[in-house]
Amino acid sequence: MHKGACLCGAVNFEVADDLSPVEACHCEQCRKWTSHFLASTEVKRSDLTVTGSDSLSWFHSSEKVRRGFCSVCGASLFFDPIDQEKHDWVGVSMGAIDTPTQTKMALHIFVAEKGDYYEIDDGLPQNPY
Repeated sequence: MHKGACLCGAVNFEVADDLSPVEACHCEQCRKWTSHFLASTEVKRSDLTVTGSDSLSWFHSSEKVRRGFCSVCGASLFFDPIDQEKHDWVGVSMGAIDTPTQTKMALHIFVAEKGDYYEIDDGLPQNPY
């Protein structure tokens, strides 16, 4: 069981299973949404329980994805593919998880769009898109 919350504690969540390896997304949208890059883990929808959903707001950043955030403190929490028949998972922001995660960063995606103020030199795979 992994627990997490937004900055103010209005939105809490639990993940009932182990966390998948972490992906770091460097796309322009994730950078603007988090102010750096998004480190997230994919969890099965059925393993995710959210409380305080009255404070959870969704921004549809494209026709394919919506992003969940706390409407009180603004914390970036979830990356949710809209086509749930194709995608039985939700991306959970690693920074919002309170408990030890027992997982590691696995790869970087959308590195062609990364910010120019940092380098990626951890030796992990880097996908341009």
